[in-house]
Amino acid sequence: MALSKNIKFTEAKLLELRLEALNIFNHAQFENPSGFGKIDSSKFGRITSARDPGILQIAGRFRF
Repeated sequence: MALSKNIKFTEAKLLELRLEALNIFNHAQFENPSGFGKIDSSKFGRITSARDPGILQIAGRFRF
């Protein structure tokens, strides 16, 4: 999801502000199950990690 705002100073000068949100609803995104190692290992086939939680980033661009 992204929100942006353009602010004009003159005909040729423009400031663009942008806010971007990744994984905005903060749902867990699990990695694939482990398939490395021996089948009799206690970690075989288990999900032991997840992707990053929600991330926000802000950007600004000045055009002239």
